[in-house]
Amino acid sequence: MNHEEEHTLIAERRRKLNEMRSAGNAYPNDFRQEALANELHSEYGEHSAEALDELGKVVSVAGRLMAKRVMGKASFAKIQDRSGQLQLFVQKNSLGDELYTSFKSWDRGDIIGARGRLFKTKTGELSVWVEELRPLTKSLRPLPEKFHGLSDQETRYRQRYVDLIINDSTREAFKIRSKTLAAIRSQLDELSFMEVETPMMHPIPGGAVARPFVTHHNTLDMQLYLRIAPELYLKRLIVGGLGRVYEINRSFRNEGISTQHNPEFTMLELYQAFADYEDIMDLTENLIRNTAQTVLGRQVLDYQGVEVDLARPFERITVEESVLKYNPDLDPKRLREVEYLREVCKKLKVQAKDSYGAGKLLIEVFDATVESELMQPTFITGYPTEVSPLSRCNDNDPFVTDRFELFMTGRELANGFSELNDPEEQAERFRDQVVAKDAGDDEAMFFDDDYIRALEYGLPPTGGLGIGIDRLVMLYTNSASIRDVLLFPLMRPEV
Repeated sequence: MNHEEEHTLIAERRRKLNEMRSAGNAYPNDFRQEALANELHSEYGEHSAEALDELGKVVSVAGRLMAKRVMGKASFAKIQDRSGQLQLFVQKNSLGDELYTSFKSWDRGDIIGARGRLFKTKTGELSVWVEELRPLTKSLRPLPEKFHGLSDQETRYRQRYVDLIINDSTREAFKIRSKTLAAIRSQLDELSFMEVETPMMHPIPGGAVARPFVTHHNTLDMQLYLRIAPELYLKRLIVGGLGRVYEINRSFRNEGISTQHNPEFTMLELYQAFADYEDIMDLTENLIRNTAQTVLGRQVLDYQGVEVDLARPFERITVEESVLKYNPDLDPKRLREVEYLREVCKKLKVQAKDSYGAGKLLIEVFDATVESELMQPTFITGYPTEVSPLSRCNDNDPFVTDRFELFMTGRELANGFSELNDPEEQAERFRDQVVAKDAGDDEAMFFDDDYIRALEYGLPPTGGLGIGIDRLVMLYTNSASIRDVLLFPLMRPEV
């Protein structure tokens, strides 16, 4: 449909709206929907025509007019509510000449209310024999064509309201997202975790290595940052004795946009006192597997043509072991040598800043050669201390921390570790981050005096976890882009 045709149709619909205004209230709000399409199909869909006639069930339904087939003195229509679609049988004899004539002029997209008894058509379709019919909202803009649908991706993201009307798969994806959050909450509640809320505006950005969004509070005349993670606030609550806390939170990072990244995203973060990173790995594996079973009814998923098996135990392998697995020509004895790793990065055409130590360089090699290969659920452990400023050092090897990241479908899905609870070591780590920031690292952390003070009161041994909810839903819905699982992804303004 070109713009000229669209303008003509809109003008015609506005003319009909003006007629409705002249006749009375064009936008009434006194009709009550008392039944949903899918509930009626579920409860009465298997009834025979005779049983329905004997039952005489009268229902009040409402929804958007999606199709209409006029046949003289009788017509069929399809309405769509939040649960699904239902057929209406509209007859001139039941409604009278004036209302039936008006109905014939109603447009696809209009929102209507109907009341009548349930029956089965000759083809066996559950329908409503309409006795009362009312227009509730006039749709001024035509919906996309029935058979072509709304296929342009950018339009789908910009006009999600139209996408949800037209595409069953879109509505289903967001139902899965909602069920995923409910399933996660249910499991954590059963494990005695307390759901909490922490600030989204921080005086000091912290809890992750990322570039923050900056804002300003006028009354206090102070600079604030949209949170990049809730971690440091949640761990303050563990200090306070809450023991097990979680937050399903919106976080913000002033970084790139891609099929895997949106500047505003949703995370699950949780902290458990008297647990370590291995306990948290077990919890993570169970949480993701059980949520898939609850939401989808299965643990083996298809993701973009790859079968992802959540049923089997997730593989566990260290950063160094994984780098050697996918780069067998590297010297295992030199993976902690700065100059050697610089040469490796150079061969891989990976840019590395002069300030990078062996730990950061090793992760650059991992990112370039390993991450995209990890299709099946894999815990990568043994992250270098240099890139883990909030993680507890391993007791036997101070080069690495007791930290893991979970990968599948070639991307990171979760991050967790045994928390660093030594206030003096944490202060030293913060100082190292400040040095890195002064040297030009925009993602390095700030020094957080109050967090150090909290640690000085005593943080018990604790394990923590962050799961990217958007990426998890991408997996459960077989979505190629993060935009497919965000109702309103960030877009450039229309021109």
